[in-house]
Amino acid sequence: MTPPYRPPGRRSGRRYRLGYQTTCERRGAALPSSDVPAADATLRILRHLARTGPMPAAALAHAIGLPRSTTYHLLTVLREHGFVAHLPEERRYGLGLGAFELGSAYSRQAPLARAARPVLARLVDQVGESAHLAVLHGREVLYVVEERAARRPALVTDVGVRLPAHLTASGRAMLADLPRPQVRALFPDRTAFVDRTGLGPSRPAELRDVLVAVRRRGWASEDGDVTPGFASVGVAVHDHTGHPIAGLAVTFARTDADDATAEQLARAAQRAAADLSRRVGGTA
Repeated sequence: MTPPYRPPGRRSGRRYRLGYQTTCERRGAALPSSDVPAADATLRILRHLARTGPMPAAALAHAIGLPRSTTYHLLTVLREHGFVAHLPEERRYGLGLGAFELGSAYSRQAPLARAARPVLARLVDQVGESAHLAVLHGREVLYVVEERAARRPALVTDVGVRLPAHLTASGRAMLADLPRPQVRALFPDRTAFVDRTGLGPSRPAELRDVLVAVRRRGWASEDGDVTPGFASVGVAVHDHTGHPIAGLAVTFARTDADDATAEQLARAAQRAAADLSRRVGGTA
């Protein structure tokens, strides 16, 4: 019988390390490269779940060469810290919100965000309104860069905030450039839609109409769909294949701008998005 997992200490560390190595050798798994086997095992669990998706604990233990008791103990600790979620109906374990938060933290420091900051700063200086960059995460956008204009009201689009993609200008700009089957998969029926202010599309047909207008015009917009009294214009940033990797948007108080002003802001956002696309090796 496999002994229960005990975090390695002064006396137990070597015994645990040897037992872990023996288990790996017996199951044909790679030997741990670390002198801290508990940390090595924890990272193996997270990496494997990231590659495969949710799976039963027993299958996970076998796949990465860990004793079942060790796997259950580590999964319990990971659940307590939010890095793993238990799906009782499926009897499986998957990545939790803590893992997402780590990924979000990386996205805020990734090359795309670093390349975007000077572009957004220049855009804000030019138009005098706040601008931000968001990436698509399922049916939501995740804000990764926020550049505030002086003497402008605070917005909800702080770095790390998530909002429904179909309600935001940056989200609509990205959705409009995705293949239509992918958009249908993201928004298959009415249950996929949420609202914040009672505005915006609430079913697939309405979203299709919005995205058709975005493609025809070349930029997206929203007016009070996220926050009453505020509007935004947005443009997609593309990679080298033309795939939308981010949405760049400018937000402004609706009372300060008419339709002509909104179009001027959109044109400035288009130039900034084209600049950022080129900076990351994409296509304008």
